[in-house]
Amino acid sequence: MLLKSKKDSGVYLLLESQANLACRCAEKFLELAKDFSRINDFAADLSDLEHEGDNLTHELQNKIAGTFITPLDKEDLKELSQALDDVADYIEAAAARAQLYRLTVVRKELLQLAEQLVEITQITEKAVKSLRHGFSKPRELRELLREIHTVENASDKVFRTALGNLFDEPGIEALTVIKWKELFDRIETAVDKCEDIAAIIGTILVKYA
Repeated sequence: MLLKSKKDSGVYLLLESQANLACRCAEKFLELAKDFSRINDFAADLSDLEHEGDNLTHELQNKIAGTFITPLDKEDLKELSQALDDVADYIEAAAARAQLYRLTVVRKELLQLAEQLVEITQITEKAVKSLRHGFSKPRELRELLREIHTVENASDKVFRTALGNLFDEPGIEALTVIKWKELFDRIETAVDKCEDIAAIIGTILVKYA
């Protein structure tokens, strides 16, 4: 059984805010992937969002530390909070790399990866929101976790295709390959973090459902 108290809503609200911020980061990065001409603006926006995410993480960590009885295991809450923060961090890092390397031409795989990133963060947000309801609908939650896994698999395929096309492109400069690989790597890691979140929620589900 999940413990319930009036204080629980604050913990859940902060987790949901973190999940929503990850979605906002993904949506902003998709805008960037569609329009490199405004890369400086989008990178600045993502930097602001990343700072907002750090503040939410610190607030939640402090709340967990200062609460005697939390609605979920404290270690689970900390792990979930950190993973949500990591999603935002890696998205911001990808945008920062695109800006730093002065990329001007969008590769089609980046747009695909960005779209999948938006999709998986949206599903992740739904899964995080379900925690507030005490796993009253475990089947629906498990389906959300399966959807996260499905999108992660699809993104992994696009990631491998992106790298293959990058390495096989005739006449491409080695430095350009390095720049794009770093960018792709960070987006792939952000997607992987969403699957990590699904694994954490799955573990919580086993404990409490």
